[in-house]
Amino acid sequence: MHDWKSELDALVAETMAFTESLKVEIERPRSVPKKVVEPGCLSVPDYGGSERDEIRKRVESFKAQQERFMREREEYANSLLRRIERVTKS
Repeated sequence: MHDWKSELDALVAETMAFTESLKVEIERPRSVPKKVVEPGCLSVPDYGGSERDEIRKRVESFKAQQERFMREREEYANSLLRRIERVTKS
């Protein structure tokens, strides 16, 4: 019964020595403040046109905004993967 305890102690000591030998520094991404509303995005509703045109314009604006969100998420995910890849290659 004493044998497994000494093996466990040796494993813990080896693991602690291994973790102390690793000098990994993780850089946190610096958040760049982004403008919530881009200049020129806001438009005054044109009540003189048809409702269909207004709906079409709003749908196009919504789709463009969703595409921008998707692009930003992909860029962020790619930057994280690049940082992780650098750390794991070391």
